Amino acid sequence: MNKCAIVFYLAICVLFSSCITNKDLVYLQDKGDKSSEKLILNQLPKPYRVQVNDILSITVKALDEELVGMFNPVGDFGGANQSQGGLYFNGFTVDLHGNIEFPILGKINVLGYTIEEIKEKVEQELLKQYFKESAEIFVTVKLPGVQYSTVGEIGAGVHTVLKDRVNIIEAIANAGDIPVTGDRKDILIIRQYPNGQKIHHIDLTDINAMQSPYYFIQPNDIILVKPLKRKAIGAGQTGIQNLTTIASILSVLVSTYFLTRNL
Repeated sequence: MNKCAIVFYLAICVLFSSCITNKDLVYLQDKGDKSSEKLILNQLPKPYRVQVNDILSITVKALDEELVGMFNPVGDFGGANQSQGGLYFNGFTVDLHGNIEFPILGKINVLGYTIEEIKEKVEQELLKQYFKESAEIFVTVKLPGVQYSTVGEIGAGVHTVLKDRVNIIEAIANAGDIPVTGDRKDILIIRQYPNGQKIHHIDLTDINAMQSPYYFIQPNDIILVKPLKRKAIGAGQTGIQNLTTIASILSVLVSTYFLTRNL
């Protein structure tokens, strides 16, 4: 019976140490001085630079609407009801060489440019090749929201937020939040760069995450959430679940003891 007691004691230690606590679940905890409020200044994200396979929404306006008709897609491309499918067919896709095919102007290289730089580039080309200075043209360039992917304990999916600026908390909320078995202390962000992909880490249980350069996500980011080690060993998520597991283990041990004793 002593062996059974030892096993039972070890099981209790393992299971109670495996409880998921508030420290594992609560976002943006102030782990320093809690006596006063803190003003957290978000780091402003660097302007996004266009990558291969991005889709751009580009519209041209001028005093003479007939002159700009050929540059704009048919229908309400910039409207809120435009579907992602419509954007795919009507938008300007950046090809493998970093170019978009623009009416009249032909190929324009936009790889690595910011949205503002592309706007200025298109305006200059229009004035150079088609319009006069007196035309007073106005060019709008936008990305069709921030599209990102989630994988792991948060669930797999591709999501789009119709905003120009999205932080990781908003992105996770939009994806349905992280379950209690997800590791909030080490979120992985897989980000595409011109020379390949890099993996970045962020601890969302720490309020200092708001000062991280990866707090704001970028288009095509992949958010990967790992499971907690507690899930891997099959421990319960709460103390009650652990007690139930312990009771089951005790019942098996007692039954085994009496069975072996009577042999």
